[in-house]
Amino acid sequence: RDSDHNTSRLRWFLVMSTEAKWLPFATGGLGSCSAAIFSHPVDTMKVRLQLAGELQAVTVVKRTGVQVAVDVIKKEGAFVLYKGLTASLARQLTYTTTRFGVYGMIKDACGDNFGSVRKVGAALGSGAIGAFVGCPCDVTLVRMQADGRLPAAQQRGYRNVLHGLVSIAKNDGISALFCGWQPLVFRGMLMTAGQVASYDMAKELVLEHKLMADGVPLHFSCSMFAGLVAAVMTSPVDVVKTRIMSASAGIYKGALDCVVKTAMSEGIGAFYKGFIPYFVRLGPHTIL
Repeated sequence: RDSDHNTSRLRWFLVMSTEAKWLPFATGGLGSCSAAIFSHPVDTMKVRLQLAGELQAVTVVKRTGVQVAVDVIKKEGAFVLYKGLTASLARQLTYTTTRFGVYGMIKDACGDNFGSVRKVGAALGSGAIGAFVGCPCDVTLVRMQADGRLPAAQQRGYRNVLHGLVSIAKNDGISALFCGWQPLVFRGMLMTAGQVASYDMAKELVLEHKLMADGVPLHFSCSMFAGLVAAVMTSPVDVVKTRIMSASAGIYKGALDCVVKTAMSEGIGAFYKGFIPYFVRLGPHTIL
């Protein structure tokens, strides 16, 4: 009887898993968490590069990206590359889980009528929802990754994501957990549209013209293409998001103020600081 009961439970779980609406959420989140573990050091360097020479005249900043990376490791040690990993994982479990889950649900609901226009619309909507949900973890992540560049007296010293969330709410108020939500939501919309929709479109185009057979090589190629599209589209917004979230109170009045001050002080090229690690980081996330 116990054996029959266990068999029935297993059969029920398999059936429910196949039809469950939470599967897109779970698979998207777990896949991104796996990618985050490997890509976190690259993401940390991306943040440091985006903040390098912040609001300084172009002529003052003479170090290259490689020099900035080497300098960070020399001063703080290699372990700094994994600082904020708990926040990164929490971010994936909120932001990425939500955006891929919502996109999958909309895709399933549309069925065969899920054309290009609806794909973009679903991508924009799911990206915006996911970004807002994950904003508190994103703020904590950026501050943990950027902490070492501050003077010792100004460092926040978050031990992990939970300590960071509590500290931000306690010291800066609940609203501080959502600082930079506007560029984050805009980035989430562009990211999902560029990443998810471009992947589907590229795969359909390749299969339609029989350029490659469906399989791992096709998935890898389309994923890298989708990652490149997403990186080009979202890098400027990501720079603005990073700077607002890491800044002390009063430096920026909002996203537009950050854009104007950055452009006036460092030039348009500042919005693509850290682009190479940004693109490299997106690759594993898109593939997984």
